Amino acid sequence: MNNENQIDFLAIGDIVTDAFIELEDAWIETDNPQQNKELCMKFGEKLPYKKVDVVAAVGNSPNAAVSAHRLGLKTALVTNVGDDFFGNEQIQTLKANGIDTTYVNQHKNLESNYHYVLRFGPERTILVKHTSFPYSFPNIQPAPKFIYLSSLAENSLPYHGEIARYLKENPQTKLAFQPGTFQMKLGKETLKDLYELSHIFFCNKEEAQRILDTEESDIKNLMKMMKDLGPKIVVITDGPKGSYAFDGQEAWFIPMYPDPAPPVDRTGAGDSFSSTFTAAIALGKKIPEALSWGPVNSMSVVQYVGAQKGLLFRDKLEMHLKNAPISFTPQKI
Repeated sequence: MNNENQIDFLAIGDIVTDAFIELEDAWIETDNPQQNKELCMKFGEKLPYKKVDVVAAVGNSPNAAVSAHRLGLKTALVTNVGDDFFGNEQIQTLKANGIDTTYVNQHKNLESNYHYVLRFGPERTILVKHTSFPYSFPNIQPAPKFIYLSSLAENSLPYHGEIARYLKENPQTKLAFQPGTFQMKLGKETLKDLYELSHIFFCNKEEAQRILDTEESDIKNLMKMMKDLGPKIVVITDGPKGSYAFDGQEAWFIPMYPDPAPPVDRTGAGDSFSSTFTAAIALGKKIPEALSWGPVNSMSVVQYVGAQKGLLFRDKLEMHLKNAPISFTPQKI
């Protein structure tokens, strides 16, 4: 029975304001012994920059909430902000995007999260600082249809236990889990309950190798290994090479949706894919169709600065699908 107060898509995760600084006088070094590329600038000088774009109320889970709302779901966010200018702006921005802010907790004498994003071409380096908010999960009733869990700060381990308990007490709620950096660092054993409770699990190929502590490079094998941790559906992305999904019986692949122009900024491409796949499943779509929805929103997002401006409403997404090239078709593998 439908309950008009029930949330379709409850996103859980940290919220931030991003200041995107487009660098001018910089270069990339590739001779790092760890094979990491390094962003380089002159030291001790005044350096010009092209421009700055400040984007409020972003982060993996806020991005997912906006994505799901635009695709037609009743959406809310559980997060924490400070009682400063940026916290108030984040709340107002969420409301303007149609997100229910009932479960946004505002804390006195704490600063809201504010990050600096150094843009150089379509890639970026992010300077992050997470406020240690006192995390507490509300007993939301009726329980939402889907919970979408992503990036949280390093003091949030007990909070993950609260979320797991809530899911066990409300088994009708499905979990979509897209772990952030700290959650991957905690390891699969520490978050064993959440892996087992996941209806959908998202990561990219390199993250899967890190989580599983393996050098296995075959994505079909990685999906099977990840499935053994408990998720019902495993989704692994491989950048421009495409995306994969596995339900324990069948596996599918879809190529990247072609970019209409070179990407402007890749921030939020993963969030848009994962949230769109989840929204499609929540709307009753089967896995192959959900797998075709995700790359369309990613294609749109990377055409703009920031993770939300390019997020599509459902009619636009369906128009792109209708006009997709023949090669953009889910294939069983």
